[in-house]
Formats: sequence, structure tokens, C-alpha cells
Amino acid sequence: MSIEAYFCTTYEESRQQFIDSLPLIRQYYPGAELRTHTLSTDANLHIDWIMARPPRRERLFIQTSGEHGIEGYTGAAMQQLFLREYLPALDHQTTGIVLVHALNPYGMKYHRKVNGQNVDLNRNFIGDPAGFDPAFNPAARRMEALVYPQRKINAGIINRNWYVLRVLWAALILGRKTFMAGSLMGQYCFPDGIYYGSTGQEEETRVMLDLFRGLFAAYPRVLHLDMHTGYGPRYQMSLVNSPRQPASSQELSSRFHYPLVQKADPQEFYALYGDLVDYLYEVVQEFPRVQQFYTAACEFGTYGNSLAAGIRSLRTMVFEMQARRFGAANPRSLAWVEDQFDELYYPREARWREKALADMRQAFDGILAAEGFLDRQVTSPRAIMQVIEAILLMEITL
Repeated sequence: MSIEAYFCTTYEESRQQFIDSLPLIRQYYPGAELRTHTLSTDANLHIDWIMARPPRRERLFIQTSGEHGIEGYTGAAMQQLFLREYLPALDHQTTGIVLVHALNPYGMKYHRKVNGQNVDLNRNFIGDPAGFDPAFNPAARRMEALVYPQRKINAGIINRNWYVLRVLWAALILGRKTFMAGSLMGQYCFPDGIYYGSTGQEEETRVMLDLFRGLFAAYPRVLHLDMHTGYGPRYQMSLVNSPRQPASSQELSSRFHYPLVQKADPQEFYALYGDLVDYLYEVVQEFPRVQQFYTAACEFGTYGNSLAAGIRSLRTMVFEMQARRFGAANPRSLAWVEDQFDELYYPREARWREKALADMRQAFDGILAAEGFLDRQVTSPRAIMQVIEAILLMEITL
């Protein structure tokens, strides 16, 4: 496949590409099946997953995408990469696979990060009903005027620059810890605001937790990777782990032979509340059968990781929320916001997409091997071709 063939432009196109992968999977797992949950709010929106069971259930690889809607386009591309380059190298007698396409189909279809109720699903994985506490994050209330403005968006150059100055002032007055918590951690008091985690588990969340519990009951060794875009260096995917992961980032980087490994805490990444990866460490404790478990998020950076990029990211998130909730002052403002939002979560640049695929190959090589899903002597067909090309080049040079 060409690079662009991995990256679809519409939810319907991506979904069809995913469904069309079933015959490929059945070459290795004849009993593989497609399962679908249609959202109760829209009969045209579906959470799809392909489940392939081995004769002996010893290991399971799960790859999820689209938890943050628009991020599902890159996530779906990485699922296609896995199917075409890594699926053949698995032990199909002992290793099962489950691929989830568009956990948040509404957000994917309409190029939004949230679901149809403005809920950030990666702030919604909370088991205790009391955890959805409106007073949970007091920093969010302190930043209400900055991150939850309730008026039409005017994205003209003056207002764009004025917002940057307001962010810098807020960060100076509140301090880094409060500012990061108020803008990124998750909040449960402003239903129309950014990073809203809801007042209870969403339909999509319940579907995923039912799926994971069924899988945890069936396999002793489970590996899960969740696909995301947005945060981090523009041309380097970050492997983001839960603070509950016992190994340090340095240990995991060495183990997986991957250069950028972080934990979702204020020191290395940023703190999250209601995060899927984090919550799975709690869920898996219900299943003593699971003897080996690893889960992480693959985060493909877009704007970059500089201070300016962070401010730009926050501005894009807030402006997009304003445009969707309250409208835009003029068509140019709306067009600018939509373009910025797409660039934040689904860049069109060919170089970015090529590097994202390359980073995912490196991560697959290291993680699948280290977790026992690939023979350490087996690597991806692309890597094999690179070795052959290098050998041929040596012969020509000699």
C-alpha cells in the first residue's frame, strides 16, 4: 500500500476499509468475525471490532482506535499497518487478536474529539459513580473564563494573539501545576467545556468495558495498544504508560528498543483522570487468570512539544468548542478553526504520515517481541526489506 492508502478521509471510507480487512484476517484465522455495536443515538454510527480466536488461547493482542473521534483516522491507519506487516508473523495457533475501529464513531465522522454528548471518552473511564464529582478538579473552575468562554468565536488575528497573552498570564498567576490540571486533566462541572468527563459512564465506555472484561476472562497474557494523536514532538510518536505501570520509562524504553517512553504524570507527560489505559489496570485485577498484562497509548505528536505549541493546542481546543457550541462570528473564523483542529489531530502532511508509520513499525517490532508475541528473530516485512537493501548496497559498494 502507498502511504496515503493507509489514511482515509471519511468515517465511512475508513469503516469500509476496516470491514474489508476481514478476508485477510481469515487467511490466518478462518473463524474471525466482525462484531458491531450501533449507537443508540444514531443508527448510522457504529463501534466495530474484529475478533480472531486461536485454537489455544495463550496470548491476546488488542489494538483500539478512535477513542478521541478524529484521532481514529491515524489509529485506523496503524491497524492496517499491523494487519499487512505483522499479522503474518504471529503464532496463529496460540495468539488471538481484537481490533476495535472507531470507539467514538460520532467524533470520527464529524471530525470532533468528543462524542455526541460533548464527552471526552478518555476522561470517562471511572468505575465508582462518586468519581464523577463536579468538584473533583477545582483548578478547572479557576480557569473557567479562559477555557470555557460562552460566546461566539471570532478567530481574527487580534483575538488569536490576545488569547495567547491571556494563557501566558494565567500560567504565570496560577502556576504550572494548577494550570495543567485546569486545562488538561479532565473536568466534570462544565458540560459544554473541553475535556468534560460526564456524570456517568457513556454508552461507548460501557461497550468497551464489557468487551475488555470478556477478553480478560479468556486469555492469560494480554497486550493492548490504544492509538492517539496530538500531544508530543511532531515527528516522534510517544509511548505513554499509566502511572500504575511498575516499570520506569527508562526500563521500558530499553526493553522495547523505543526512544520516547513516558508516563501520564505531571513530571513526564501530563496527569489524566478517567483514562482508559489507566483504568484497565484496575479492571484486570478482577481476573486472576491474567498473568501478564501490558497496556499503553501510542501518541503521535502534531503541533510539537514547545511552549508555543502547547498554547496553540489549548487555543485550538477552546476555539473549536466555542465554534461548535456557540457558533462563529463569521465564515472565515469557522474555516480557520476547523483547519487548525484538523491539523492538531489529523495532519495532512505526507512527511508526518510517513514518519508516523515508521514510528509505529519501530514500536510494533519492539513491543510485540518483548511481550512474547513475535519470535525475537522475526521482524516486519518492511524491516526485512531494509536489511536486504542494505546488503545489496554493500555489495554494490564493494
